[in-house]
Amino acid sequence: MRGLLHHIEIYVSNLEESANFWRWFLEELGYTSYQEWESGCSFKLGDTYIVFVQAEDRFLDVPYHRCRVGLNHLAFHAESRQYVDEMTEKLKSRGVRILYTDQHPFAGGANYYAVYFEDPDRIKVELVAPE
Repeated sequence: MRGLLHHIEIYVSNLEESANFWRWFLEELGYTSYQEWESGCSFKLGDTYIVFVQAEDRFLDVPYHRCRVGLNHLAFHAESRQYVDEMTEKLKSRGVRILYTDQHPFAGGANYYAVYFEDPDRIKVELVAPE
């Protein structure tokens, strides 16, 4: 277990909006609701969990941007290319912004099959099929 990721904590600008987005996506991947409190929630898969916390108003003046110092994106394993395709259609039907549509699903290279999209705070998320 040493070295495995224990948890990730992400501060969000609108907890309700982010929780709705992430709840759907993470449950599609097999995560379950883990914790809920007034200013946050978390989802767990195995021994790893992801936490979303409402940022305080005093920190909302500068919005998130993945090209600044800090987190660039989160990438999740998919079980197959077919699953990536199915999730891409589900994301589109939910109005989620798909990135790199002109190169989809090979935006990561000729042998890299993935869908890239954004969460409500524009955090880039990637779902990648095995090679």
